[in-house]
Amino acid sequence: MFDTVLVANRGEIAVRVIRTLRELGVRSVAVYSDADADARHVREADTAVRIGPPPAAESYLSVPALLDAARRTGAQAVHPGYGFLAENAGFARACAEAGLVFIGPSAEAISLMGDKIRAKETVKAAGVPVVPGAADPELAEAARELGAPVLLKPSAGGGGKGMRLVRDLAVLDEEIAAARREARASFGDDTLLVERWIDGPRHIEIQVLADTHGNVIHLGERECSLQRRHQKIIEEAPSVLLTPELRAAMGAAAVEAARSCGYVGAGTVEFIVPGGDPASYCFMEMNTRLQVEHPVTELVTGIDLVEWQLRVAAGEPLPFAQEDVRLDGWAIEARICAEDPSRGFLPSGGTVLALHEPQGNGARTDSGLSEGTEVGSLYDPMLSKVIVHAPDRPTALRRLRAALADTVTLGVPTNAGFLRRLLAHPDVASGDLDTGLVEREAEGLVPKDVPAEVYAAAAAVRLAELAPAPRDGWTDPFSVPNGWRLGGTPNPPAFPVRVPGLEPVTVEAPPGARVADASVTVVVDGVTHTFHRAGAWLGRDGDSWHVLDHDPVEAALGGAGRGGADTLAAPMPGTVTVVKVSVGDEVEAGQSLLVVEAMKMEHVISAPHAGTVTELDVTPGTAVAMDQVLAVVTPHETSGEEA
Repeated sequence: MFDTVLVANRGEIAVRVIRTLRELGVRSVAVYSDADADARHVREADTAVRIGPPPAAESYLSVPALLDAARRTGAQAVHPGYGFLAENAGFARACAEAGLVFIGPSAEAISLMGDKIRAKETVKAAGVPVVPGAADPELAEAARELGAPVLLKPSAGGGGKGMRLVRDLAVLDEEIAAARREARASFGDDTLLVERWIDGPRHIEIQVLADTHGNVIHLGERECSLQRRHQKIIEEAPSVLLTPELRAAMGAAAVEAARSCGYVGAGTVEFIVPGGDPASYCFMEMNTRLQVEHPVTELVTGIDLVEWQLRVAAGEPLPFAQEDVRLDGWAIEARICAEDPSRGFLPSGGTVLALHEPQGNGARTDSGLSEGTEVGSLYDPMLSKVIVHAPDRPTALRRLRAALADTVTLGVPTNAGFLRRLLAHPDVASGDLDTGLVEREAEGLVPKDVPAEVYAAAAAVRLAELAPAPRDGWTDPFSVPNGWRLGGTPNPPAFPVRVPGLEPVTVEAPPGARVADASVTVVVDGVTHTFHRAGAWLGRDGDSWHVLDHDPVEAALGGAGRGGADTLAAPMPGTVTVVKVSVGDEVEAGQSLLVVEAMKMEHVISAPHAGTVTELDVTPGTAVAMDQVLAVVTPHETSGEEA
């Protein structure tokens, strides 16, 4: 076993790898950009090295910086985690040339499986069925030959990043350009692949494990069909769809796929499976790294995949054969992401003011968070993962809903409440899944309004803040803000408050409210409601609300001359990557004007109506805050007759 291992990643996966290194008695080296100087993975490692400024291209994607950090700390091996350089053959090769063990497959295997067309040809020759597709440079021609709908995918990476479903080939060129930008930002490589899209599919993957002694086994499947924007959000093991016979067949196909490229270490073979005919499964791709959802496999098999990545990389043979693998119970994982469901799931950010992450009693949270963590727009939006294990699927679903309700991340909007409601959906409960289910049902799983008790709790907090502190055990009754009036009806104070993006309301604190340092309890319509609180944030059952004081005068002055339908504002904190217009340009309604990128996701800003660009406040590379004004499009004047 190694003495020192450098973890070439950040966030929850770095923390998770460091945990296993500590259990094995191996010294861990963390790396960090300036944005992560006080991050949890930095504090939990045995030592840490700064590798550059915040942009990933200058830090986490910098091979020279990572190799230099390994040299300076005496690391013998590098664990790449997932994302960033985990599937970069050049990085694996550079590690080997520097005398470092890359904890993963060989550069040749990464290169082969990273070229999705070569990968398909290779596994097809091994008898594995594949999905039709093609890659650069014949991308556009192949897409038109396949016919809509088609799926664009980065050839160099995975995780759903940069994937685009194109149902109208008239916008193919624009979609290809956008997919290339996202692929370049996520993986440093803008090579694309196109595949025929199969409507209503299920996404099932097989975990494989191979050593350097010729042993290759599989550890069962994971159901990953619950996705939004091609990004997995709920994963489970095993799948309700697979019979023991089909599990064995798909497992054998995955093993053959791994053998076909000389695979070593932990990897995942992904299949697209028609729900109505699961025996017609097709190979999509092989992820030559640890998967985000690996914990569900660990919980049902009892095998620590990171430990066996390390042991295999150190030359140890697998001590168990295929017949030794047993699946025990059911495990389900939910990905907690910095995104705001109430704003169309746009990336969010902020400072973590209060944090509670469930652990124990069948629940496990893999996280990179701590109180005080600054969540910015530079990196992936996934913050943590909540995973549960239970004897059966219904119990696992209940436990995960309870764990999500117990998850508190105040200061940064997340999708935890949305995931809790998703898990209660009848189709999810019955296991009737497909990759389009979340997109179809998402709108109904996002509350349209802020519950009245949220505003009541906010008012109770503000009332408590006005209360005088007792002196020598006595409180002046005339200083208590209870609205008492001599000879008149009490007139308790009312507070104008607002939730960003919604109209302000004026609300009174209900009688009998209890306000503590980290909680507030109110009774509304005879029902008691308890919230976590931190600053202006309230949270309950995985949901959170940022309830601010509303000053009508300040709001009117702040919006004077710049508000209204003419103003284009940033929908999320991020960076402007593309500016397609200049001041004075004439634009049409719906015309694409700018692109804002945050957390490896692009958002196109379009003209709200035909008109003239009269103000443009940003250039490519400008960092913007949420709701910051980007541009103003003044509509064309119309004559009275035209009106």
